[in-house]
Amino acid sequence: MKPKGICCCSTSSPCGQDTKCTQGVLLILLWLQQCNDSVHWLSLSSWKWPPELASRYANFSEGVCKPGYASALMTVIFPKFSKPAPMFLDDSFRRWARIRDFVPPFGIKGQDNLIKAILSATKDYRLTPALDSLSCRRCIIVGNGGVLANKSLGLKIDDYDVVVRLNSAPVKGFEKDVGGKTTLRITYPEGAIQKMEQYEKDSLFVLAGFKWQDFKWLKYIVYKEKVSASDGFWKSVATRVPREPHEIRILNPYFIQEAAFSFIGLPFNNGLMGRGSWTHNIQREKEFLRKLVKARVITDLTSGI
Repeated sequence: MKPKGICCCSTSSPCGQDTKCTQGVLLILLWLQQCNDSVHWLSLSSWKWPPELASRYANFSEGVCKPGYASALMTVIFPKFSKPAPMFLDDSFRRWARIRDFVPPFGIKGQDNLIKAILSATKDYRLTPALDSLSCRRCIIVGNGGVLANKSLGLKIDDYDVVVRLNSAPVKGFEKDVGGKTTLRITYPEGAIQKMEQYEKDSLFVLAGFKWQDFKWLKYIVYKEKVSASDGFWKSVATRVPREPHEIRILNPYFIQEAAFSFIGLPFNNGLMGRGSWTHNIQREKEFLRKLVKARVITDLTSGI
């Protein structure tokens, strides 16, 4: 069996309550595609290192965490890039007009009571206190594929401050290649690990809600209630997650919406995700990621993009 960790994309900017590894999380989690001229991407051939950034970070040695580095670069190549929202939903979620009027995955319409119940139990809406105390955080996103096999990147991965893993990507038994550290595991009901022994000991469990059933499922998990198999899941789901409520978060759907509509210009389709409206296009996704690698917003550690 090969490990499911794919290309490791990393950033060296603050990714706490302000930036939250947002660019890396969205790039791999939200199936981003290539931007076009209507959203003001610079072409690869026109890319030049901005003099003001070159000067600002001239004295930073290779591998050192550079505060604001990835965010500044992202703003240069994508002027509409912004981060005005918390990464995780908190008790102010009802005030966010941008997500009130959309159903999942782009908003919270119809989910208010479920989210309120979940947040009343979880209570924590940030990263860990140790990570929040850092002025600069180096982040790495480990996706789900086979390209990490035999790369021996485990120690390098574990050296990052924030290690994000997706869905049920395994760690145990593959530490040499994928590392053993997990800070966030972002998933949804059908993608969550179902065998308790496969969970890492210390990590935050983060729901990316793609449909209304996902929030209902998370409430079951948080309150340790029986998960109903009749809730319309398209495959079997985890019935238990070995996490206490304070170790569970909800990814803010604002970022899914921003990525889909503003960030990369996917079809709006009245804010609905459905067949033919929001799907994978692997080639375009790769081209988009390659632009960010070219601009040095992210680093592809495996050359898998």
